[in-house]
Parts: sequence; C-alpha cells; structure tokens
Amino acid sequence: MSHGNTRATPSNQSDQVDVATTPAKTLDLRGTPCPINFVRTKLTLDQMPTGTVLEVWLDPGEPIEQVPDSLSMEGYLLQSLEECAGYFVLRVSHPTSMPA
Repeated sequence: MSHGNTRATPSNQSDQVDVATTPAKTLDLRGTPCPINFVRTKLTLDQMPTGTVLEVWLDPGEPIEQVPDSLSMEGYLLQSLEECAGYFVLRVSHPTSMPA
C-alpha cells in the first residue's frame, strides 16, 4: 500500500449525497510525520475549489493531535473526525473566505 497518495473519490454518487460534506479528494497520510502531514494537507486544500471537502487519513498520536488544531488555527473548517481501525479520518474544507 502506498502512503501519501492523493486519490479522487468516485464520481458516480447518487443525487441524494450531501455535496457539502462528500469529500472531493482523499489524502492518505498514514505514516507521514508531523509537520509534513499538515503541510501536505494545507497545500492540497489550497489547490481545491473553495468549499470542497478533503478527507485526510491520519495516524493516532501526534498527527491527530496536531493537524486538526493547526488547520483550525489557519482558518480551515473541520467538518468531521472519525476513528477507524488504527487511523483517523478527518474531513476538512477551505472556507469561503480566509482570515487576513
């Protein structure tokens, strides 16, 4: 399994899916150390259209403790955080306007 790859999510989703929380991309950062995981998440978000959601897979420990807080301090919107088997799934979006 390759870590650190960006994967596009399937585009054949039903009309009933909430587009505001459906991730446009998934970023697998398991095995990626801090602060590299934050930097990759921020760079990916900055390349995405405003309001779209990025799903980020993070390891437990320092990554899940640091990355969400750092993104929030930078003005990004944390949509959800879920614990999976051995990793966490963070959904975050680029707000419609960034703080100055």
